[in-house]
Amino acid sequence: MENDAETVPKKKEGNGEKHDDGEDEDDEDDDDDDTTTTNIIIIIIQKVAQFWQLWIQRVQPQLFSSLVGSIGMGMVFFCSPIVSIFTDRIGCRTTAASGAAIAFIGLFSSSFTKSLEVRYFTYGILFGCGSSFAFHPSLVILGHYFKRRLGLANGLVTTGSCLFSVGLPFLLKVVGRALGLAHTFRMLSAFMLVQIFLSLTFRPMFPSASDCRNRKEVHPDSRSWTQQCVSQMRKYFNLRVFRRKTYRVWAFGIATAILGYFVPYMHLVKFVEVEFKEKEKAWVVLVCLGAMSGVGRLASGPIGDLIPGLKKIYLQVASFIILGIMCMMLLQCQAFWGVIVVCLFLGLCDGLFITLMAPIAFELVGPMEASQAIGYLLGLMAIPMSAGPPIAGLLRDHFGNYQLAFYFAGVPPIIGGLILAFVPFIHQCQLKKKRLDSGKDKMLVSEMVMNGELLPGSPATEAYI
Repeated sequence: MENDAETVPKKKEGNGEKHDDGEDEDDEDDDDDDTTTTNIIIIIIQKVAQFWQLWIQRVQPQLFSSLVGSIGMGMVFFCSPIVSIFTDRIGCRTTAASGAAIAFIGLFSSSFTKSLEVRYFTYGILFGCGSSFAFHPSLVILGHYFKRRLGLANGLVTTGSCLFSVGLPFLLKVVGRALGLAHTFRMLSAFMLVQIFLSLTFRPMFPSASDCRNRKEVHPDSRSWTQQCVSQMRKYFNLRVFRRKTYRVWAFGIATAILGYFVPYMHLVKFVEVEFKEKEKAWVVLVCLGAMSGVGRLASGPIGDLIPGLKKIYLQVASFIILGIMCMMLLQCQAFWGVIVVCLFLGLCDGLFITLMAPIAFELVGPMEASQAIGYLLGLMAIPMSAGPPIAGLLRDHFGNYQLAFYFAGVPPIIGGLILAFVPFIHQCQLKKKRLDSGKDKMLVSEMVMNGELLPGSPATEAYI
């Protein structure tokens, strides 16, 4: 276990810091708890994934070492559509607390096994699924507290995770070498134990969409068994969000971009160690990513609030395109300081993307359907996010260098960013079409009313009286 501990410093972790900027009501205390919740989940999932990759790569090829972290991260997103249903049916508080308990069991049990296959289940499946149930409600609950300044609140919440990303590597460097791998995992599981109690502070401000549908629901009486099953499925799976063309294009664009998004997080430290022989300073790149991501999240929140409607998507467009270019620029760096500069831009783009995801979802579908809209989006992100790092690792193993791997990581974000650029344009076209249709309807109504005045007793006259 001594060798295992040497790689622990690369891994960074965090519970949450509490900074929310209230605007509407006296919910500042509740928002602080939501900040803590989101910070714990974001940091533990992402940084433990990096830790696993760094630990296993000593004895496994890049493909398998990347797969370990990708399973856990992928399960967080893969389970999100199911989590959104639980969030709608039983509420944010119960869902988040139950998920934190499952994640605690998964992370804690990982410390008692040395089998890689068992850890695929305890860390990848159990911890990943539990983290998904705890993470998703923390995104949704902010929409209950904030309206006009949702971007700022989301920025403050996600910035707290970056603060711990910067500080915890130093702590874990000491703890990892002193205690070893198993005890380090037990210490990290304590954050999930705290998460259980923090989730109990969630206080939704308006009823869920399922409650509203239940009030309007008619008795099934004469409906067939098939019709009743379809009706029940529609209650749980709200697919109405996919009827919106803007949402479909936005979700597809993000799913495309995310294929290369997670590659730098999983391979950057190894790239620095191999190309620049900086084994002692390699963890600095992750600190730079976390620090600049915090700056990006803090800045993009208020900036997004100032941009009306869906035009804030252009910030995501810019972040994805720059992120893709920076992934390719890593290969052009001739010195370690060049990698640091590129990591600063990567972190900034990460902050812009993460902070604006929830506010844009609320803009596209409204607050009552935002939970499942976010859930479906994260579910679509699961496969490309899980596949990206292993594919990059496979390319590295095959060609013996990171040239093609980082070019592969840079292309999808650029393509995804270009796809997202069409969303505001599609929205404007839909608005123009609605205005034209409403104008035609008014003209038809006026003509019908005039005919009704000329012909008393006509159906048109009676219909509009």
